Amino acid sequence: MAHHPPHPGFLGRLHAGDPTLMLIVRTARTADTLHIAASTGHHGVMVDLEHSTMSTDTAAQLCALAGSLGLTALVRVPEREYGMIGRLLDGGAHGIVAPRIESVEQARQIVGACRFPPRGQRSQTNMVPQLGMRPTPAATMNPAVDAGTIVQILLETPGGIADADAIAALDGVDMLALGANDFTAELGIPGQYDDPRVRDAVAQLTDACRRHGKLMVLGGIGDQKLMDELVPLGVCPLRMTGTDTALLHEAAAARARRTLDAFGPTHP
Repeated sequence: MAHHPPHPGFLGRLHAGDPTLMLIVRTARTADTLHIAASTGHHGVMVDLEHSTMSTDTAAQLCALAGSLGLTALVRVPEREYGMIGRLLDGGAHGIVAPRIESVEQARQIVGACRFPPRGQRSQTNMVPQLGMRPTPAATMNPAVDAGTIVQILLETPGGIADADAIAALDGVDMLALGANDFTAELGIPGQYDDPRVRDAVAQLTDACRRHGKLMVLGGIGDQKLMDELVPLGVCPLRMTGTDTALLHEAAAARARRTLDAFGPTHP
């Protein structure tokens, strides 16, 4: 199978304003879900290790397959799990989503784990799925792989938002994201996405990203009307279409309703 470099195509289409779809993989463990993502027009997947018991090995296998299918594969790692980042990138992940970053120093640690020297401290290897597992000298591999590695910093607390400009200024950071679910919980208003402080946070992140040429991602808000109000502030066109289990539940519930409806009104 062909190996498709995720960058600059993936980030390039976002910078160009092209709608880009990403499926969240949380509980799926097999290739089926990746093939479905590819055949339904998705451009990428995010393997979620923050909210699942999936192993690092399984996540890496899914990422390697995603690359062969032409999908960009990001992995959301558990909080502060810097040690697994290199292993995931070596195993086929195209990028890392780092959750609950609350300071520029924490963001700098993520960059260091993702980037080869001199930009970071990623350990040297010479064979990666992104290059077809061909043994490749460091002088060739490092810049090629580094250019194809995406670093997304997920800000979910007031402290993280306060450092947004300094984080966006870091060399090696490609994207800032606001995690609206955790952010509203931190404010003591879980799920109240129409609170003015959410809009203020979006504006602060989009301003920081605009100043430093980075992308701003908004996640966790399912209300399309509210999204329509926030996107013009400068949110990039990356949209999460759903999580594997949530989509399965939605489809199963719809199918159950249709099946029961076929029996007529006497069968609630």
